[in-house]
Amino acid sequence: MARTVGSNGARTAKAIREAGVQLIYKHGYEAMSLRQLAAEVGLQSGSLYKYFENKQSLLFDIVRDHMEDLIAKAEAAMAGIEGPVPRLKAYVDFHLRYHMTRSAHVFIANMEIRSLDAPHRATVVEMRRHYEAMLETTLREGAARGAFHVPEPMVATYAIISMLTGICMWYRDDGRLSQDELVALYTGLVLDGVARPDVAAALPAPRRRARA
Repeated sequence: MARTVGSNGARTAKAIREAGVQLIYKHGYEAMSLRQLAAEVGLQSGSLYKYFENKQSLLFDIVRDHMEDLIAKAEAAMAGIEGPVPRLKAYVDFHLRYHMTRSAHVFIANMEIRSLDAPHRATVVEMRRHYEAMLETTLREGAARGAFHVPEPMVATYAIISMLTGICMWYRDDGRLSQDELVALYTGLVLDGVARPDVAAALPAPRRRARA
């Protein structure tokens, strides 16, 4: 059913983006039409061009906003945390909780980057690299201090992010394990994979918390 949106330009643009996210997530970028999008927000197709130049600019806006939000929140989550082990735990905690609640945006940012034109794709790839560098720098620091055994920090970065991001494909709010339990389990997996044996042995075991 089409939704009626207010006349305020910023509010209408936001409604278009939100509808675009859901339609692209459901049908894919190539299959989504501007006619569908206009109907979803209660506009004529031609009216969309008041807010977005074309379908490509809408996709770029969605992906760019997602990446900007991801980077800003990650930096805030790790601000003031010192030491490679605490920073790695903070990164894992943030990444998991963020991705458990934004499956549509994550799917689009990862799967539809191929649909961006070359200049837009280059911008997003640079932003993605900035986010990945937060983890890679932590791994390199841990290796330099003797806390981590990571022969290939870049490969380890890609492997860890891929594992963590996969949670958004199956996580459910009403699942058997809570977010806290999943964070603890994943953190253990990551630390067991990179920490030197003596460091890993000193880490506390994950604790399970019963649901309320």
